[in-house]
Amino acid sequence: MKDRKALIVGIDYYERFTPLRGCVADAQSVAQVLEKHENGDLNFQTPRKLLGTDKLTSVDRRQFRDSIVKLFSGKPEIALLYFAGHGYIDAAGGFLCPSDCRDGSDGIPLLEVMNLAKQSGAANKIIILDSCHGGIIGNKQAGSGTTELDPGFTILTASSEVQYAHEGGNGAPGVFTNLLVDALEGAAANLVGDITPGSVYAHIDQSLGPWGGQRPVFKTNVESFVSLRKARPPIALNELRQLPELFPTQNHQFQLDPSFEPERTTDQEADSTFPKPDPTNNAVFATLQNFARVNLVRPVGTKHMWHAAMSSQHCELTTLGKHYRRLVDEGLI
Repeated sequence: MKDRKALIVGIDYYERFTPLRGCVADAQSVAQVLEKHENGDLNFQTPRKLLGTDKLTSVDRRQFRDSIVKLFSGKPEIALLYFAGHGYIDAAGGFLCPSDCRDGSDGIPLLEVMNLAKQSGAANKIIILDSCHGGIIGNKQAGSGTTELDPGFTILTASSEVQYAHEGGNGAPGVFTNLLVDALEGAAANLVGDITPGSVYAHIDQSLGPWGGQRPVFKTNVESFVSLRKARPPIALNELRQLPELFPTQNHQFQLDPSFEPERTTDQEADSTFPKPDPTNNAVFATLQNFARVNLVRPVGTKHMWHAAMSSQHCELTTLGKHYRRLVDEGLI
């Protein structure tokens, strides 16, 4: 397993700021889902957690900064920072607020976080912020709206530079992190089970809609997305790899007939002229039906695969099916 490091920070307790409810729980949820893949294999091995629950467990500035420095040390495959807590912005830029902040401007400057990440040997630097005004991170200067990221960076924030991040209320999960965890648990997985930063953002963006009161911000400069977590694929890999075999070309139409369908009505069973089920064809048809369930294949001229078989119609690849057929054909899956 390649080295994957994660620093997960959630702060509810503040000495001078309004206390928050739910940031610690959000951080715990993110750490739990990142620690292992869905099959139980280790993913981010024992993410480091800083949880500011109360005065006894408060997260001070030095502890927070030292942990960020350690996160971005070495040469891991991924160095991931997640923060849920107060964010602050002024003319100098944005800040992440530890428990001992006095006015916000004495927090951890986002520019400093970015500089530490830039100096890191990590192949992928991923920063996820569930805090107000988080969208300013990575901007060349406050209010510019211009982003400049070095290669290997991916940033995902709950809100834009000028927006607030909404809490769930009464200690419930925050709106953004609730969708983040949902995505990591599998809602954002592709057909091979990979969950990437891009698919996570797409899930959150679509779920919030245009009237959600906050808009997630996504910034990246990568050649290809890394998989954050593996979920259970909706279709078996050995079946997916049969696409080029069953569909020699992307526009091929697969001929079906009643022998592909294993079930018969009483009248069909009694009709000696009606084709009998063929075990080999039945196995192929089961795979084709699995393809249809995940929108890789569709029947031609009828609504359902059963009708296509019983009426000797065809089935064909969908646009998504053509995409995955190409990936298999080119050895990318």
